Amino acid sequence: MITVLTGVAALIVGAAISGFIFFKQGIAYRRREAESVIGSAEKEAERILEDAGKDADSRKKAALVEAKDEIYKLRSEAEREIKDRRGEISRQERRIQQKEENLDRKNDNLERKEEQLQNKIRAAEDRLKEAEALKKSEMDMLERISELTREQAKEYMLNMLEDDLVHEKALKVTSYEQQIKDECDEKARNYIALAIAKCAAEQVSEAAVSVVALPNDEMKGRIIGREGRNIRTLETLTGVDLIIDDTPEAITLSCFDHVRREVARIALEKLISDGRIHPTRIEEMVDKARREVEYKIKQEGERAILETNVHGLNSELVKLIGRLRYRTSYRQNVLNHSIEVAQLSGILASELGVDATLARRAGLLHDIGKALTSEIEGSHVQIGVDVCRRYKESPEVIHAIEAHHNDVEPRTVIACIVQAADAISAARPAARSENYENYIKRLQKLEEICQSYEGVEKSYAVQAGREIRIMVQPEVINDEKMVLVARQIAKQIEDEMEYPGQIKVNIIRESRAVEYAK
Repeated sequence: MITVLTGVAALIVGAAISGFIFFKQGIAYRRREAESVIGSAEKEAERILEDAGKDADSRKKAALVEAKDEIYKLRSEAEREIKDRRGEISRQERRIQQKEENLDRKNDNLERKEEQLQNKIRAAEDRLKEAEALKKSEMDMLERISELTREQAKEYMLNMLEDDLVHEKALKVTSYEQQIKDECDEKARNYIALAIAKCAAEQVSEAAVSVVALPNDEMKGRIIGREGRNIRTLETLTGVDLIIDDTPEAITLSCFDHVRREVARIALEKLISDGRIHPTRIEEMVDKARREVEYKIKQEGERAILETNVHGLNSELVKLIGRLRYRTSYRQNVLNHSIEVAQLSGILASELGVDATLARRAGLLHDIGKALTSEIEGSHVQIGVDVCRRYKESPEVIHAIEAHHNDVEPRTVIACIVQAADAISAARPAARSENYENYIKRLQKLEEICQSYEGVEKSYAVQAGREIRIMVQPEVINDEKMVLVARQIAKQIEDEMEYPGQIKVNIIRESRAVEYAK
């Protein structure tokens, strides 16, 4: 066993020694190979450096040759450019020299001409002196002959010329004024006739009361209700008076406000058709009728906008326009009147060459204040102006509304057109309905009230009775008293007369100085 172990140990030691010897030999071999590779690499590096040195020398020589060629070229171009510039300078010098010679010649000519001019001026002055002396001698002779000084003769000639010119000027002005007046009258008649011919609007006359038909007379008792509770409820909710009399199968609704009367009429018709009439049902029907009337008002406003082709209005203005459907003036429907005024204004504006869209807008809105006269105090003109300012209408439209009854002086063509269209729509035949005798009596009464005051010389009812113009004697009524007289007349008209809308009291006082040449 020991022998075996010894043999195994000897084998292992021998193998280790052999492996170590082989490893040492491998390392020596690899070292020799590495040294040979390094040696060959050093030789290759030396060869590359040698080649690079040769290549650098050749490139350096080539670069020097190219640099010398470039320097030669630049020197040649510089010499050529210098030569060209010297030639140009020479030419410039020759031209300058020629110009100097020309200037010298011109200076010589100017000096000669100046000398000639001085001679002519001296000759002219001498002749002027001779003319002045001759004129003075002639003027002295004329003064001796006419026995007038120069200033007197000049004044006499100017006075004669001024008289002739004033006469001629007056004749020309009169002729032109008459010609322009005739032409303007003819054109105005043509425009108005054309506008009326193109606008064919119908007028709807409405009474101040509405009549509701009943299926039988027994319905009157049901509408009155127990102890009159139904009729009181209906009158309280609508603000309308119900007149139940002996008229068979009919009830009359009376109210100054057409909107309220329309609400009451619709509510009453719905109650009659429904058959259930008691306070709760009446309240429901009145609310439903009020919503229906508001919807109809909106529809009427939109219809007016479509008919007149006016767009961009505020929704509240559209509702106010629709309310005019239930407003009348002398039994003329105000909504139809506004539509007609808008159409007439657009036609007149087109004929005159101004903005027809703006004219139609102003015509449609000119009576917008009448939709609120029952709710707001004041004239419909001022109410309309305030409403349009609130909803940001243009200054031209507001001025046209303010001037359409001459509350202010019209300053624009649009305002004059709206004023004319309003007069045409209101004054044309069948537009308004009023008893002729009552109308004449009202105007006469208006003038009689004014004539009853001391110092009133003449009075004229104009604008269909909406304005009274009073001429007073200036020596009897002074400027301070005019205010008091106007107030007294307005107060008496309010107390003694019945009239629609308002009446403008306009007092005119004029002082004249008259003298006669005998």
